[in-house]
Amino acid sequence: MKYWLIILIITLISCNSQNTPPMEQQHTYTNDLVHETSPYLLQHAHNPVDWKPWGQSALEQAKKENKLIIISIGYAACHWCHVMEHESFEDPKVAEVMNKNYINIKVDREERPDVDQVYMNAVQLMTGSGGWPLNVIALPDGRPVWGGTYFPKENWMDALDQIAGMYSKQPEKILEYAQKLEQGIKSIDIVEPNKDEIKFDKEFLASAVKEWSKNFDHQKGGTKRVPKFMMPNNYQFLLRYAYQTGDKELLTFVKNTLTKISFGGVYDHVGGGFSRYSTDAKWHVPHFEKMLYDNAQLVSLYANAYQVTQDDWYKDVVYETLAFVERELTNTEGAFYSSLDADSTTPEGELEEGAYYVWKKEELKALLNNDYDLFSKYYNINSYGLWEKENFVLIRNSNQEEFCSQNKITNDVLNQKISDWKKILFQEREKRARPRLDDKTLTSWNALMIKGYLDAYSVFGEEKFINAAIKNADFIIKNQLKDNQSLFHNYKNGKSTINGYLEDYAMVIEAFIVLYENTFDHKWLDISKQLTDYTLEHFYDAEKNIFYFTSDEDPALITRTIESSDNVIPASNSVMAKNLFLLSHYYDANTYKEISKKMLHNIKPQIGPYASGHSNWLDLMLNYSFNFYELVIVGEEAKAKLQELNKIYIPNKLIAGSEIELDKPLLKNRYTEGKTLIYTCVNNSCQYPVEEINKVISIID
Repeated sequence: MKYWLIILIITLISCNSQNTPPMEQQHTYTNDLVHETSPYLLQHAHNPVDWKPWGQSALEQAKKENKLIIISIGYAACHWCHVMEHESFEDPKVAEVMNKNYINIKVDREERPDVDQVYMNAVQLMTGSGGWPLNVIALPDGRPVWGGTYFPKENWMDALDQIAGMYSKQPEKILEYAQKLEQGIKSIDIVEPNKDEIKFDKEFLASAVKEWSKNFDHQKGGTKRVPKFMMPNNYQFLLRYAYQTGDKELLTFVKNTLTKISFGGVYDHVGGGFSRYSTDAKWHVPHFEKMLYDNAQLVSLYANAYQVTQDDWYKDVVYETLAFVERELTNTEGAFYSSLDADSTTPEGELEEGAYYVWKKEELKALLNNDYDLFSKYYNINSYGLWEKENFVLIRNSNQEEFCSQNKITNDVLNQKISDWKKILFQEREKRARPRLDDKTLTSWNALMIKGYLDAYSVFGEEKFINAAIKNADFIIKNQLKDNQSLFHNYKNGKSTINGYLEDYAMVIEAFIVLYENTFDHKWLDISKQLTDYTLEHFYDAEKNIFYFTSDEDPALITRTIESSDNVIPASNSVMAKNLFLLSHYYDANTYKEISKKMLHNIKPQIGPYASGHSNWLDLMLNYSFNFYELVIVGEEAKAKLQELNKIYIPNKLIAGSEIELDKPLLKNRYTEGKTLIYTCVNNSCQYPVEEINKVISIID
């Protein structure tokens, strides 16, 4: 039964209801968000709404006063969150209705992804879709009864009046809706044990990719849908699959997609870095918020794509994006901030989406003088690059060679001009009001950025990249790792808060494994193992062979959610399954490998019909379906050999190494005085060790 249909009855009634008359007495509001550190919560700290942060105190008050709860969820960079705040939450009349009949709770979804997931599931059941702002009405015990995303002011007030009236006159109906919706929410995260024989093979992978490819947009890149999200993990898998299978058509599609994304307006051609998604099919006009997690993953993706294609533009994208992260999202402690807002202030003092990034034609002519004509061709200051209100979003539609040929200019001259143009526009843009910064630090997103820096370092050998990664890893050890091997999720103003979620553990374990592979410092591997053992104790369900999103030490919500589908960030369970696979090799731990295998086997039935939502799981399946190599480098020149090896794209491998003799599972009895040897092993069978990288490659080929 689709429980959301029942809930929609309330929506239909509320849309037809009339506003209640103004109240006779003015309410004196108490907004408790002034005591919070979250930039998103602080944005609402002076609303006339009696906002309270999520917590036991607000929930207990709702029960005590027998009031319905409004749970409003968003994040600092969210454009439509700002719109609804301005239209509704800043309006005293709206606040009056909210304060009279409800306990009002504001949630930063990035601080509390567990709360967000529960109520997002509820809204998706009710409406078939979700997004932010996410607004839900719940019973005093937190069970949802109604919800949606953005609501215009009048619709919002009508709904609040109608539902409050129904709760007052017919509470039994509200309770019935809540009970049925609760059943629906709990059914979402059921992972059924797969009783078939465990089997991972190339045929399954080929079938999944073939079905997925029906949605590919071979002209503009990405998939045939709008809006278009970058989905870095999708293209990491497709890049690897195309490479390992020799599928040239698929590789062309991936390369075209990455080129079109980075040529588009979703990429900041002036300051580097990516916005969250494109609102159109050609990657032109973004939703202008810049998120740390997107940029972290896209750095990894473009670095790997450079290994395969040797396209210098991809290298530029990596360097420019990391320059943006260093300049705008990094603090003095080496921690990374969360995001930049989509909105910024116009010269007229209005908060407007994209105001910081767009350009007027006359402005560009004045800044670039004689170079304007060439610039306008390169970045399409024409109908192709026009957005709205006579604003242009820079977008390319030809590669360097084509452009040079068409405009009779050498590549070197053009590159110098591009560099000059970017400096001029960057300096001018710095005079504008900057987008607001969400300066909280999230452990999981920081770990993604560590991996981004390390992937860039392994490909390009830039020392400052690995230094940034190590500095952030040290920050996590110092501030986010507790004595009992658990993690904090959040950090702001010198204070670590909120117990870590599975995503924090999964991403940190993954990042520290990669850090070991780039430094051969075994402490990073040992910390990864300690964190893994903690998750197995506090997050893992042995009967379902899956990890919960929250620890068994966290206060209970309506349901304990399980994150198994890969999205703009890979699912924490798919990342954990890959971590367990790798650690099983590093520590000769068969238990880890069996858990990883069972997790993948249980998710397998979900993959076929929805491959794009399980691309990180498919990446793990490649490890089981093709040869997976242990490359072990031992000897005084181990790090030099590593740097040479890292220039080559070998996605189906792990690396271990040491410059000295060590008694570790992959290193034991492999040190030979005066030599640096490379061992190539697969399925517990090793080739005779060699000293040259080209011989390793020939063995793998």
